[in-house]
Amino acid sequence: MAKTPNPPPSPASPAPTRRQFIGLGGGAMAASALAGVALPHVHAAEDNTIRLAIIGCGPRGTGAVGNALSSPNGPCKLIAMADLFEEKLNKAHQALSTEFADKIDVPPERRFLGFDAYKKAMDCLRPGDVALLTTRAAFRSTHLDHAVAKGVNIFMEKSFAADPGGIKRVLKAGKAAAAKNLKVACGLQCRHSPARQAMIAKIRDGAMGDLILIRAYRMMTGAMMGPRKPDADELLWQIRQPVAVLWSSGGKWMENMIHQVDECCWLKDSWPVAAHGLGGRVPQSTDCSQNVDDYSIEYTFADGTKALVNGRFSPKCYNEFATYVHGAKCAGQFSGETHAATVQIYKDQRIGPEHIAWRADKEKASPWQAEWDNFLESIRKDRPHNEVERSALANLAAIMGRAAVHCARIITWEEAMASDFRFCDVDALTPKSQPPIMPDAQGRYPAPVPGQWTEI
Repeated sequence: MAKTPNPPPSPASPAPTRRQFIGLGGGAMAASALAGVALPHVHAAEDNTIRLAIIGCGPRGTGAVGNALSSPNGPCKLIAMADLFEEKLNKAHQALSTEFADKIDVPPERRFLGFDAYKKAMDCLRPGDVALLTTRAAFRSTHLDHAVAKGVNIFMEKSFAADPGGIKRVLKAGKAAAAKNLKVACGLQCRHSPARQAMIAKIRDGAMGDLILIRAYRMMTGAMMGPRKPDADELLWQIRQPVAVLWSSGGKWMENMIHQVDECCWLKDSWPVAAHGLGGRVPQSTDCSQNVDDYSIEYTFADGTKALVNGRFSPKCYNEFATYVHGAKCAGQFSGETHAATVQIYKDQRIGPEHIAWRADKEKASPWQAEWDNFLESIRKDRPHNEVERSALANLAAIMGRAAVHCARIITWEEAMASDFRFCDVDALTPKSQPPIMPDAQGRYPAPVPGQWTEI
């Protein structure tokens, strides 16, 4: 397949991402988390107010709160917050209070810190309320189990686990949530894009013929991580890094490319049977993280068709952020820059603005907002809403691709489904725990060595 030229510009500027929804600027607001305080039930003025507790106060989680508070399917109110890092919690509280002053009711006694803070925050909720699980992926299954046991509705961000064993635990919790009629939304927001849904309908109706190839790209400027600061706690340092450590976040591939992998599986309406990949680091790299800089995965589906998913994270290179699909009749574009709804079908296999035969209608809201609008409507109308299985399996498909590159071998779906591999026992972690990995003398964490690495 010839190299695709630069994609045409989106007909509209990309909607703000969840990370960009709220500017996390300004000084930290004085706050303290009071451990062991007996908390009264929280009562809102309106009986129908949905109360929110956020566990993980970074930009992505804070943006999700902003989506919830902006939904026409409210009213919602934030009443509890939890994080490992006080400055992150305070910064998020200040930003949200500035943007949504009348919808934030989180006094100091409902701001919790520590590895058990998630329990205290969820204890402030009542049935029908929502726990937002937005920490690092490694902790998702632990927090999900507790939310299901508490009987509250759940929003959880991607990624949903860092390893296959975590995915199995998430799947089990998802079934338990369904048995309790709990509503669970998962952060693969493009599934809620009306433009993409319209194109899926046309594909299913045969407008493009049988799909023969999908190509997805997220090729962008990357960032290297330096060594740990001498005064930083080793365990907390590893957790603090957004994508640098595999056991905590799942790594750069997982956090960035899970959306593209999910789009491929959605287009095919199936899961891949195998993944084969290549990857590597830039020469003379001083990156201390566990990531490689380039990932190229070839997914094979049961009918033999392929999806090529390419991620590159290096400066001064050709960049592209798009998903293309080729059918027997013609080609199409399914996604654009920063998940923009650049959704169109071409007259033939040529990709370019002069060849467009059909273009989806402009969306009225971002997919991040649509995701929350749909979720809250399901809560209000008590209709089934459980996205756990498809989201966790999309995550597993991404794990397959990562393992194919890191281990330098073909990984099958059956192997991934059977795997119980865990990078570490997250439930056993305490502030005094030995970190799951340790850096070498140069401050570098163990990076995958093809042919010697195991993660599935």
